[in-house]
Amino acid sequence: MALFTPTSAFARVAALASQRPVHAAFAWLHANPKTLLDWQMELIAIPAPAHGEEARAQWLERRFKDAGLSSVEIDAAGNVLAILPATHLPAESTGPVVLLSAHLDTVFPAGTPLHPLLEGERLVAPGACDNAAGVVGMLAIVNALLKAEAALPAPFVVMGNVGEEGEGDLRGTRHFYEHNALASRVAAHIVLDGPGADGAVTQALGSRRYQVTVSGPGGHSFTDAGTPNPIAALAEALARLAETPLPEEPRTTLNVGTIRGGISVNSIPEDVQATVDFRSTDAEQLVRLEAALHRVLEDAVEHANNRRKSANGDSRGTLSCNVTKIGDRPAAKLPDDSPILAALRAVDRHLGLRTDLRLGSTDANIPLWLGVPALSMGAGGEGGSAHTLHEWYSPKDRELALKRVLLLTLASLEWAAEQ
Repeated sequence: MALFTPTSAFARVAALASQRPVHAAFAWLHANPKTLLDWQMELIAIPAPAHGEEARAQWLERRFKDAGLSSVEIDAAGNVLAILPATHLPAESTGPVVLLSAHLDTVFPAGTPLHPLLEGERLVAPGACDNAAGVVGMLAIVNALLKAEAALPAPFVVMGNVGEEGEGDLRGTRHFYEHNALASRVAAHIVLDGPGADGAVTQALGSRRYQVTVSGPGGHSFTDAGTPNPIAALAEALARLAETPLPEEPRTTLNVGTIRGGISVNSIPEDVQATVDFRSTDAEQLVRLEAALHRVLEDAVEHANNRRKSANGDSRGTLSCNVTKIGDRPAAKLPDDSPILAALRAVDRHLGLRTDLRLGSTDANIPLWLGVPALSMGAGGEGGSAHTLHEWYSPKDRELALKRVLLLTLASLEWAAEQ
C-alpha cells in the first residue's frame, strides 16, 4: 500500500507521464479523434437490447483483432475479452491483473430506430453516451497502448460486457467474476460508463427488483361478477406498499415501474403483473422492503379471498400470488484508503482535474461487493438526454479524459505488479 500514499502516488504518476511510450500513447489519442467518432457511429448503429448484444460483441471482437490483439474471445455470457500481456512476464504467469471494462448493451428494445446523426460536433442517437462512449474509450486505450508499444508491468485485461442495463442485472460482470479463471487475479477494476471526466462512482447503490403476479380464475365482468379480481388485489397491495416508511439516511427508495394485465374492459383478468424496484445504500433496508412487499401482497390476496367467501360460499375460485426476484445489485463502497483511489487523485492532480466521488449503480457494484478495488468513471466528452431517443454526445475534451483513464490504468498496473 505504501506505493499509493498521496505523495508517492503523485510521484509515480508524474514519472509515468514523463515516459516516452506514454507520450506516444498520448500522441495517438491526440491524432485520432475522427477515428474514435467513426467507431462510435458504427457502434451506435448496431442494436444491443438486453440479451441481444451478439452483433455488438462481434463488432468489438473485430476491433480488438484489428488493433493487434491475438487472445480475443467471446465467453459463454457474450462478453468480449482480450489480454494485453505483461512485457517481461511469461504468458503462463498467474500474478495479478488489471481489468478495464465497458458495457455493450443499451436500454433500448429491439426495433428501436438507430440512425446516428452528426449535428455540428454533437452525435445524436439512442445510446450515443451510454455506453458507446465507454466502449470507444476502452478501444482508444487499447490502441494507444499498442501503437505506443508501452511496456506493461502486469497483464491488462479488457472486456466489453453484456447485461449492465435494467433487467440485465449486471449478468456479464457477474459471469466474469463467477466463472473466469482471471477473476481471482484482478487487483483493480476500472469501469468506463458514459461521458465525463469529473467524477467516479465509488459507492455502489444496491437495488432489488421483483416481478409480482396475482392470478385467479378470471371470467366475464357481468355473468361472473363477484369473482376475485387480480387487478383490484394488486392495486390494493401496491397502494399499501407506497405508504411504507422510507428513511432519509441511509437513502432508500421504492418504485413501481410497470403494471400490466387483463384482456378487455368487460373481462375479469386471470392474472396481472407489476415490477417493483427498491434501492438503498444499506442492504438491511432492501431486506426490510422485500419483507414489506410480501406482507402487503399476501394480505391483499387474503383479504380478497375472504371477502368473496363471505359474500357467496360457492366461489369459482380464489386468488394466488407470486413474487419473483428479477434483479439484485449489491451495495458496497470503495474504502477511502484504497490504492486505486489514491492513484486517481494523483492522476487528477497531474492533469489539473478534480474528481467528484459519487453514488451509482454500475458494473463496479460486483467487484466492490467482492472486495476488489474498483470504480466507474466517464470516458470523456459531454452528453445528455441519456436513456431517451434524443440522447446526444459531444467529443469535447475527450482527449483529456482518456489521458486520465490511461494514466490510471498504468498506475494500477504498476501497483498490481508489486503485489
